[in-house]
Amino acid sequence: MDLEEAFQVVGEFGTYQKRIVTVLTLLQIYMACQSMLIVLIGAVPKLSTEKLDDAGGEISSQITFTEDVSSIVTEWYLVKHQAYKVSLAGALFFAGVLVGNVCFGPLSDRVGRKPVFLSALFFEVLFGYVTALAPSYEVFALSRLLVGLMNGGMALVCFVLTQEYVGKSYWALTGTLTNMTFAVGIALFAALGYFIRPWRNLATAANSPGVLFFLLCVTLPESPRWLYSRGKTEQAEEVLQDLAQWNGNGRPILKLKRTPGSDRHNGSSIGLINLITHPVLRRRTLVLMYVWYACSLVYYGLTMNASDDTGNRYLSVAMYGLVELPAYPLCIYFINKKWAGRRKTMASFLVCAGLSCLLTMVMPTESDSWFNANSLALTGKLMVSAAFNIVYVYTSELYPTVIRNAGLGVCSMSCRVGGILAPFVPSLKVLHVSMPFMVFCLIGISAGCLGLLLPETLNKPAAETLDELSSPAYQRIVETKVRLLEDEEVKPKHKLNE
Repeated sequence: MDLEEAFQVVGEFGTYQKRIVTVLTLLQIYMACQSMLIVLIGAVPKLSTEKLDDAGGEISSQITFTEDVSSIVTEWYLVKHQAYKVSLAGALFFAGVLVGNVCFGPLSDRVGRKPVFLSALFFEVLFGYVTALAPSYEVFALSRLLVGLMNGGMALVCFVLTQEYVGKSYWALTGTLTNMTFAVGIALFAALGYFIRPWRNLATAANSPGVLFFLLCVTLPESPRWLYSRGKTEQAEEVLQDLAQWNGNGRPILKLKRTPGSDRHNGSSIGLINLITHPVLRRRTLVLMYVWYACSLVYYGLTMNASDDTGNRYLSVAMYGLVELPAYPLCIYFINKKWAGRRKTMASFLVCAGLSCLLTMVMPTESDSWFNANSLALTGKLMVSAAFNIVYVYTSELYPTVIRNAGLGVCSMSCRVGGILAPFVPSLKVLHVSMPFMVFCLIGISAGCLGLLLPETLNKPAAETLDELSSPAYQRIVETKVRLLEDEEVKPKHKLNE
């Protein structure tokens, strides 16, 4: 039997798998806290600038903070010519995330999901405590870089594990729940910051749940899909039997057939180079990299244009996460419908985000009506958030198991590039006030149209090895299974007519 048939016997989403997915999903709250940490612990309070000396010198003896806020700014006096250090700390974190995406993805494809995941989580917690106890800004900045490095790699592997432990029919659900929980984590971090004001205490409190999650994840089994894709059929069968037993289905006798090319790819030949040399992967990777880049650029660009930075900073952080939540039920509904699927839904959301930006250019910014430029910008953000969620699930289905993390890592790297460039787009207002939204419009619509070049993956078995992508036999199996699924949907209607 193949792997999907084995999951039918074991249970595609049994009791034990639900527990595993719950732990990995809740881990997103911890990752969200680390990602948003600099927003609150780097808060700049109101200050008196009357006595500041432009010539430099001991700025700590000249400055007076008029707002009772505890942050790295107030402790190390990061104002005036030192103010850039706050943004630098945030940039170092996301630079680490970028490197972690690229490095940890191929590493987990090579040595296994579990060891890479646990190692990254352990060191992220360790460096997180270094952040909270940092004696100087230099140590603090270095710790943020290292936390970002581990966060980027661990988040990537964590997302893949939530899908590889369950049957393919549940990938959309687990992927959507993962992204939705991250958005909830942003809101919960805002609440945590509201009740814990000293920045070192906040950093410690935000990092401590990582210890609990590490202990819960130590007992996780290796991904059966990764074992199977690397030719370790016996170990994959043993893990699947354990899953069946923990699900209450006993220990069924499973005999997995060897996948084409699994012996040949059992070594170290699989890597990033395959994303370039393999014709099918090369085409998919180029399209996906642009789609990920567009999602990130439009999302973060609209965030800057639609967000109101004035007012309560804790409410602003909470809304930053909560505004994404309506997107996820829409994703779950559409991507599992035969007439919509992954490809059409992702492309439609991207095009709608671009059209929202287009309409924003002709609407008044301030209006008594609810239908104004700000509401359209937020609608665009909602749409691109939905596309962002879909592209995570869609990308994991388009890559074979043996190179899935490497593909996700490269796409995520492209995503970070979009996030880095997003702050520069508003500066195009010097050319014309509508120029930033024109950029978002063109990028969103072009990415949506380009995404239509990708194949649909709904109700199709996931490829395990590179050979399956171009194997005629595998393609015939895919077509047969799709026809069987369509026949199953038609049969009840015929019976009704009879």
